[in-house]
Amino acid sequence: MKQNLSAFILREWNDFVILLRNVPSLVVSIFILSVVCMNLLANKELFSFQYLALDCGFTLSWISFLCMDMICKRFGPKAAMKISILALFVNLCTFSLFNLLSRTPGMWGEFYTLLETNPDAAAIANGALNATFGGSWYVLFGSAIAMFSSSLVNAITNHWISKVISFKGFKNFAIRSYASTMIAQFIDNLIFARIVSYVFFGWSMTQVILCSLTGALMELLCEIVFSPLGYKICRYWEKNGIGNPYIQFKAEAK
Repeated sequence: MKQNLSAFILREWNDFVILLRNVPSLVVSIFILSVVCMNLLANKELFSFQYLALDCGFTLSWISFLCMDMICKRFGPKAAMKISILALFVNLCTFSLFNLLSRTPGMWGEFYTLLETNPDAAAIANGALNATFGGSWYVLFGSAIAMFSSSLVNAITNHWISKVISFKGFKNFAIRSYASTMIAQFIDNLIFARIVSYVFFGWSMTQVILCSLTGALMELLCEIVFSPLGYKICRYWEKNGIGNPYIQFKAEAK
């Protein structure tokens, strides 16, 4: 039993190492950056009405899903999940660093900007910036649960659709991306809004549901606009053999 577990861990680790060598670093970097930034921006509302509310994190979350769809198409659903877990780990490290540095006694630049004209406002602004960049545990917890769940749903849905549709080329990529993004984004928004916005921001359940649906539609629209670019990048990878060592490794491991 222990030998089987050790062999499984070693195999998956080797798989992950080879994956990181083969997925273009720019895509991984953009993916991770989008995850970190959207969790930071989730601290601010984009707008809030009686039956509808959105936070600023929605403006970037579609980027991570487009990257996942590209990775899933070329490298498979398990690869997309592993890169997602890496992004969550980097986000956790970033949050921890920001949280630690927010506790230092130094002042933000905005403090000195306001100091001469309004010392009280300067102190408030400095505290607010520390609170924002230091992060809140519930935002990190909610985003981590939402991101992990939606990444799993996105990868599985994207891969499953590829097995049941007969379209080729861009139609294949588009149907997989649009359907998986819509479903996974709704789940991501719903989990985050229910854990964070409903409990800590005072949203109503109507706002939670409508926000989740509206956010998913907006992110789907972004996916539709930029999916041709994502498809062209995937085609470039295939044409130039980018990722072939990882794909060969997977084939030999079966």
